Amino acid sequence: MSDDLFGIHGTALSLRSQRLSMLASNIANAATPGYKARDIDFGAAMQAAESGMDDFGAAQSATRYRVPVMPSLDGNTVELSTEQTLFAENAVQYRATLSFLEGRINTIKRALKGE
Repeated sequence: MSDDLFGIHGTALSLRSQRLSMLASNIANAATPGYKARDIDFGAAMQAAESGMDDFGAAQSATRYRVPVMPSLDGNTVELSTEQTLFAENAVQYRATLSFLEGRINTIKRALKGE
């Protein structure tokens, strides 16, 4: 039923949340030797979710290691500026999706009240 009400936006919100966690983990491990930065290919994750895979499985199947522009000597592939930029972009997209869902919920509530 939630798919009928919210369409793909519920899935998108879940995937964006998982991506925020992954990017935050990358930022937190920026100084960890040998840490490999990862990211979720959002488009691939959405396609996997649309084909019937659950949100967690879709995110796992679309997880990729990031190829650094300038690799560090200790094997860490986190580039802090890149991670911070991607985190900020994803946070804005998360908030936009959340705002859309809030609007949809408010519309449903008004319809149920008969307004």
